[in-house]
Formats: sequence, C-alpha cells, structure tokens
Amino acid sequence: MNNVLIKKVVNIIEYFLLIILIISFWFVMDAGGKLNPVIMPSPSKIFHTFIKLLSNGSLLQNALVSLLRVLKGYVLASACGIVLGILIGLSRHLDRLTQLLVQILKPIPPIAWIPLVILWFGIGESGKIFLIFLGGFFTILINVIDGIRQADTKLAEVSYVMETPLLKQIFLRIIPGAAPNIFTGLRVGLTSCWMCVVAAELVSSTTGLGYLIMNARQFGNTDIVIIGMITIGIIGKVMDSLLKVIEKKVITW
Repeated sequence: MNNVLIKKVVNIIEYFLLIILIISFWFVMDAGGKLNPVIMPSPSKIFHTFIKLLSNGSLLQNALVSLLRVLKGYVLASACGIVLGILIGLSRHLDRLTQLLVQILKPIPPIAWIPLVILWFGIGESGKIFLIFLGGFFTILINVIDGIRQADTKLAEVSYVMETPLLKQIFLRIIPGAAPNIFTGLRVGLTSCWMCVVAAELVSSTTGLGYLIMNARQFGNTDIVIIGMITIGIIGKVMDSLLKVIEKKVITW
C-alpha cells in the first residue's frame, strides 16, 4: 500500500515539476533584476493583474465568448470531418476525387483566409467560426480517413461473406475499428481550434481572449497578454482531459 502511495506522489511531482522549475527560475530572475518588466513582467504582477481581471469580470466574460466560438467551430469541424472522413475512407473514387483539393487546402493556415473571410462573411460571428472550423477540420478528416483504412480487413471479409448491410457495417465494424484514430483526430483538432481562436478574433472583434491579447499588445500590457495565453492553455487542457475521459469510456478495449 505504501509503495502504491509513494508511486502516486512521485507521479504527481513529476507531472508538475517542470512547471514549478520554470516559475521558480522566473522568480529568481525577477528578484535578481534580470528581467525587463515591459518585456517580461514579474510573476507577482501577473498574479495581481489576474486577480483584477477576474474580479471585474472581464477575463471570465472574454473566456466564455472564446469558449463558445471554439465549441461552435469545433462541433462543426468534428461533424464534417467524421462524416466526410468515413465516406472518403470507404470510397477509392471519392478519395481520388478529393485528394488533390485536400492536399492543397490542408497546408494553408487559417490566418491566410482572413481577407476572404471578411469578404464572404463580413465581420460577424460566422467568419470567426469558419476560421476556427478550418483549424480543426483537416486534422480530424485525415485521422478519420486513416482510421477507416486501418480497420481490420478480416472483419471486412466476414461482413462481406455474411452480406451485412453497409450501414450496419459502418456502425458496428468500421467506426469502432477506427475509434482510436477518430479520437486522436478529435483531440488534436480541438487543440488546433484553440490555436485559431486568436486569428479568428482578429476579424474586427471586440470580445474574446484573442481580442484581449491583441488589445493588450497594442497598449504594451504584457501581463494581460500572458494571462490571456495561459487562460487559453488551461481551458484547452481541461477540454482535452474531458475528451480523454470520454475516449476511455468509449474505447474500453
């Protein structure tokens, strides 16, 4: 029992050790006067600014706005990526038809789409959600296609011999077999969506964590910039952890 407890404590220490070391080094550098407060404010200043933003509600308000945008774009990217990924993975003809287009569009960063997004969608919410959608769509799509193609061929042969209907095969064989790849795509796609939220909120936005970061940059408020970045990271981590829990529940094998 003691060995199990010690192992758990060691695991927890290892999990947080690097963060603790970085923050400790940050404190030491600040105490020694080695940091330019304009470029890199002290941890205490960032903490006080964080409390201020939290108490006046601006941090929570902007975080909720960004979270809602990311969820809308992510759900849309997941739905389209999974459906199209299954169809392309099952059809060599559809694969050949879409392969060149996907390979051309996939490397284009969402921020490069901003001029077109403004022309197509204006400066409203639709353009921001579209940019976030682009951030996650191709990652999810590619992982789903790979998962479909890596499904057990023996099960496919058995399904063919038993003349199992295609729709039944998709839900009972293909999707379960591709589930690990699908969840990998969903997790990486979620991270990509959060990475795109700053780019999305460059499009004439007055709310959101991306706006908070860019507005603080213009006024030289580096502490607010760092707080916005850390907030995005923490929310992204929490959402990724929730996906991991769902993955373990779904993929029990």
